[in-house]
Amino acid sequence: MQEYSATYLFDPLCGWCYGASPMIERLLHAGIEVQLLPTGLFTGAGAREMDASFAAYAWSNDQRIERLSGQSFSEAYRLKVLNKSGSLFDSGAATLAITAAGLSDHRKRFDALRIVQHARYVTALDITSIPVLAALLSSEGLGEAAAMLEEAPIELLNANRQLMSQGQDLFRRLGANGVPALVIERNGRQRLLDASALFSSYDNLMAHIKAA
Repeated sequence: MQEYSATYLFDPLCGWCYGASPMIERLLHAGIEVQLLPTGLFTGAGAREMDASFAAYAWSNDQRIERLSGQSFSEAYRLKVLNKSGSLFDSGAATLAITAAGLSDHRKRFDALRIVQHARYVTALDITSIPVLAALLSSEGLGEAAAMLEEAPIELLNANRQLMSQGQDLFRRLGANGVPALVIERNGRQRLLDASALFSSYDNLMAHIKAA
């Protein structure tokens, strides 16, 4: 029996979270229980309109993430997403899509996160758009989640608010200074890992987890 579990705090518009996805996927494949909680970092007051200065900053940061993680940031993403005049940096719709995917099984949140990240950073789709996200989920075999996303029933909206509230509470309580953040729970005690462990080797990450 697994002696510990993990909670992963993320935002779908966080480039560092995209960079950390391969490590989270390895943990899941190893049978480690990982619950994903969105923090809503780039929703509401955290959202903004893209401009040239922010786009340049984001691209520079993305190149660093690519070097550390091996995750690809395409030229199409730079041209069609970052440098698209008037585009929004708002993770509200993408967070709602991930919540919809995981309503019946929380493990599907990671599948949806991975799909959304690839759509933005590689395919260069607008993941701030509900119709784009619904079509994306449907094309990836998540038709029920796609339909729910378009209808936005109160059940989904309430679940989304609750997940973000849980994520924000854990974020504040453990003193996280950003996302991605991985929290290990063992014997009822929670410990926040140093985020750098998500960008080293898998063996090093496991050593940090076991020492938590």
